[in-house]
Amino acid sequence: MEAIAKLNNYPTSPRKMRLLADVVRGMEVEKALALLEFHPQHNATPLAKLVKSAISNWEQKNDGQSAADAALVVKTIFVDGGRTLRRMRPAPQGRGYRIRKRSNHVTVIVDSKN
Repeated sequence: MEAIAKLNNYPTSPRKMRLLADVVRGMEVEKALALLEFHPQHNATPLAKLVKSAISNWEQKNDGQSAADAALVVKTIFVDGGRTLRRMRPAPQGRGYRIRKRSNHVTVIVDSKN
């Protein structure tokens, strides 16, 4: 039985988060958490918390069964674009350049291997 965890409106661009999500996709959760703990990208911390949340959701769904015994795997992980905040930056000759502050939505689905 699979479990889902979502992270909405995290303030980083979807492209940066997808680079990290592609690394974790299909891994066992223990290995994914170990990788995310020491990954240099700043997106690794909230992604690790999201995977832990998905593991906790799976344990609650399966009546407290331990995730270590079930050999959980990151079945699906995908990143969608969230809202974009538009800001103005001063530019030469009285103009203003638009700055787009992007955000993203991440969805993680974990499931047992068998």
